[in-house]
Amino acid sequence: MKKFIKKIILNKPFAGLMIKPILRLHSASYKWASRFAIVLNSGIHPKHRILRYNEWFLDNTEPGWTILDIGCNTGEMTFALAQKASFVYGIETNKDYLAVANGRNARSNIKYICADATTYNFNALKPINCITLSNFLEHIENRIDFLKKSISNVKWADDNNRRVLIRVPLIDRGWIVSYKEELGLDYRLDSTHKTEYTLSQLSEELKQAGIKIEKSEVRFGEIYAVCRAV
Repeated sequence: MKKFIKKIILNKPFAGLMIKPILRLHSASYKWASRFAIVLNSGIHPKHRILRYNEWFLDNTEPGWTILDIGCNTGEMTFALAQKASFVYGIETNKDYLAVANGRNARSNIKYICADATTYNFNALKPINCITLSNFLEHIENRIDFLKKSISNVKWADDNNRRVLIRVPLIDRGWIVSYKEELGLDYRLDSTHKTEYTLSQLSEELKQAGIKIEKSEVRFGEIYAVCRAV
């Protein structure tokens, strides 16, 4: 019976009929797995605990710094940074996310700002030691212009150490991503992503924006880069 079923299923006509629906189901299951996991984890995505990216950002900042966390979402990382930093600004456009941040992740040394980071005047803030961009840059259409504007409008606390910490999704994280793209399917982890990166693409974009990668690593299919605005 098993051989008979395999003979019916594992052939080119049936595979050709099923491959795209199966790959679309693969993408949908990723999204719904995230949603259900958040519900089971009391409203907090378990990726914060599993990926431990907050710890990476903390490891690459210094006590006493003032940090600008762009795209802070519900403030999970902003709150973590504020336990080490002197002061943290968290900028987010989504009012619902900021309501959670102000309720669950508030501290006296955090200021959450509801604004579009692509147009906001960062010059109005305190002098900044470090800008953090955690899964934010891939959502921006005109990324180079945004980065140029951000690093030029910020008042830097130390012109010799203008730290920028970046985390973005890696497009070549697995064969199935490239295969989806080859078949004309949406391969992105999130439908709001304008791009997903190779290391060379990220390096080139940052170079054009006047930012140098000093060191980088790949974790869980994401690029983590310690950078300096030059």
